[in-house]
Amino acid sequence: MLAIARILARRILLLIPLMLGIVLFVFIIMRFSNSDPASAYFQGANPTPEQLHQFRQENGLLDPFPVRYVHFVGDLLHGDMGFSVLNRGQVLDQVSTALPLTLQLTLLGLVVAIVIALVLGVTGALYRDRWPDQVIRVLSLIGVAAPGFWLALLMIQYLAVNAGWFPANGYINPGDSFSGWLKSMTLPALALSLPVAAQLTRIVRTAVVEELDKDYVRTAVGSGLPPVVVVGRNVLRNALINPLTVLGLRVGYLLGGAVVIETIFALPGMGKLMIDAVKNGDPAVVQGVVITTAVGFVVVNLIIDILYLLVNPRLRSAA
Repeated sequence: MLAIARILARRILLLIPLMLGIVLFVFIIMRFSNSDPASAYFQGANPTPEQLHQFRQENGLLDPFPVRYVHFVGDLLHGDMGFSVLNRGQVLDQVSTALPLTLQLTLLGLVVAIVIALVLGVTGALYRDRWPDQVIRVLSLIGVAAPGFWLALLMIQYLAVNAGWFPANGYINPGDSFSGWLKSMTLPALALSLPVAAQLTRIVRTAVVEELDKDYVRTAVGSGLPPVVVVGRNVLRNALINPLTVLGLRVGYLLGGAVVIETIFALPGMGKLMIDAVKNGDPAVVQGVVITTAVGFVVVNLIIDILYLLVNPRLRSAA
């Protein structure tokens, strides 16, 4: 446990310059955008140049770039992500409203991807080069090649419009109806998770096959241990180290893909919030959504690193 605590402390310390770099990058990119908060604020009101200048001066838009960056970081540390010039409210309030739905979709998609990858990957490894393995490999290849938005459109057409099994769009709060929430999230979660599940299936299959060919597995099976016990207790624990690493990188795809999937299914999450902000020229909201997504990606990868340490004793002993 002490070794894990030391490694975890180093990871957290490294997150500080990483997060500052992310904020700086987003801040620089937004400065190059053509969006003018002052013009957006007075949209449709025909403001005078004096009014535009006064707004920019009051909101620090005329300050030098380093001063604005320092102020922005200071505001972030105090929980202030800026002011939405279109909605006349704090960006943090809008992000707090939209973030729970995106987290629900991302976590649900992650769970579905992990379950599918484990079941199909282990099955393919146990029946390698036989017909179940061949079918799984073909399906995983199709899943890798199929983009999430295309799967979403197919699901809407055949499972929602034609069959009527699921709603084509919209969101139901789980507090109002859990079954309604599950139905409204099933198609988005599947469209988001299937490409990731296909990639993880191939990686899990390869890792399990390599582990099954090792001497300790033959020795354990030869000594009379049931294959189910050997696979469940030893093979999976050792084989999941590499898939865990890839899973951390795929979380970024899930977070980014959620933006597109939410737009297709008309879900009021971070994706819709950012798309509306881009169309309406509200850079503070775009900035807040991007930073929140980046922070989420970094935090999830930190969690994956902790799981990686727990399943890989060699890293703990090297610490």
